[in-house]
Amino acid sequence: MSSTDRLRRYLTDEQGSCCEADVEERLAELESLDAGESAIESDVDVLSAFANETRYRILRLLHVANEELCVCEFAPLVDVSDSAISHALSKLTEAGLVTRRKDGKWRKYRATPRASAVIVALDGSREL
Repeated sequence: MSSTDRLRRYLTDEQGSCCEADVEERLAELESLDAGESAIESDVDVLSAFANETRYRILRLLHVANEELCVCEFAPLVDVSDSAISHALSKLTEAGLVTRRKDGKWRKYRATPRASAVIVALDGSREL
């Protein structure tokens, strides 16, 4: 059984008949919808980073603050160990959701525009 057999049967049901050109045309249409491997990988990384309560709480704090926050400012607000906060911030940085800069002996973090856009979209989706 080929990977296009079901598609061929579907097109036959929808159109009344189906030839190889119909299958190839539909495959080309469907392939044009694909975002591409690198975009999908990047998006899955972002969604994975959001899929943890500690990381999401930190992102929301940074988004609402709309300014840099020192790593020390998260501990009183996030009920996890310092190492868990550090790990969460590393994951968020790797996913491109926060920026990090060193300021003397302190590390400061800021939400990226992409992180804020996802949070805004989530906020808007709750109102639907």
